[in-house]
Amino acid sequence: MAVYTDISDRELEDLLAQYDLGRALSCKGVAEGIENSNFILDTERGRFILTIYERRVRAADLPYFIDLMRWLAARGFPCPTPIPDRSGRALTEVRGKPCAIVSFLNGLSIRSPTAAHCEEAGAGLARLHAAADGFPGRRANDLGLKAWAPMFEPRHAAAAAALEPGLDGRIAADLDALEAAWPSALPEGPIHADLFPDNVFFIQDRFAGAIDFYFACDDALAYDLAVCLNAWCFDPQGRVLADHARALLRGYEAERPLTGPERTAMPILARGAAMRFFLTRLVDWQRGAEGALVTPKDPMEYARRLDAHRAGGLEAIL
Repeated sequence: MAVYTDISDRELEDLLAQYDLGRALSCKGVAEGIENSNFILDTERGRFILTIYERRVRAADLPYFIDLMRWLAARGFPCPTPIPDRSGRALTEVRGKPCAIVSFLNGLSIRSPTAAHCEEAGAGLARLHAAADGFPGRRANDLGLKAWAPMFEPRHAAAAAALEPGLDGRIAADLDALEAAWPSALPEGPIHADLFPDNVFFIQDRFAGAIDFYFACDDALAYDLAVCLNAWCFDPQGRVLADHARALLRGYEAERPLTGPERTAMPILARGAAMRFFLTRLVDWQRGAEGALVTPKDPMEYARRLDAHRAGGLEAIL
């Protein structure tokens, strides 16, 4: 979450006039994340999240995200529910940018997850996959394998070398290795694709829900788990936390056991997931976030994870 586009009192009043939510009592920007402008909105009818969509989010993709959240919520998965306006639309505009109001999800994200939190998160991810089964929408993963090599264009390779001598060569070799070894024919479906600890809420250390579905897409279910392994199971120096990784897998498999090919593919999927976040962070690091109330995330966190994957850091655990 972040704030790139502010909203005036008059703009907020005009927006809420389209809804049956009553008058605004407060509207406070949330300065976290890097993708959209988000506000905690209190009205006479309760608390909501107002999101103004920016940057990478394409307007054509928004119906997929909105419909997926509706589908999941209707099947009992705890996630924000889009609020329709009086015309039944879940999407409208502020300052010419698409926006939506969704229900507020109670709970707290955990900055330093324990192995127990990882087990809960793994189970929650599996429940998300089960609830999403049968969703009729389709959206390709535009930040998947085919996007990685084109993303590492010469100026970004130079930026990698500036961050650490030789990093550009290691990334180029990783890209070749991923292309050669990437698995196919794994079970697929809608995935979250960004289930970091700040996108998971807990209540009394139990999984309470997931937010921020704006990278959701159709891809291998095991790739979604690999994203989580990178996000939840490494220390700040890039070392694998074995207890966390085993707990995450245990929680997931308690709800949805992995197939043999999924388990075999997990090390390369995790290496690829680390590459995805290294590259998008590198691009953001280059571009900066001018005018926003956030700082781009350090790509070197994921460069260290790639070091661990090259050394086979997950293979002994999996």
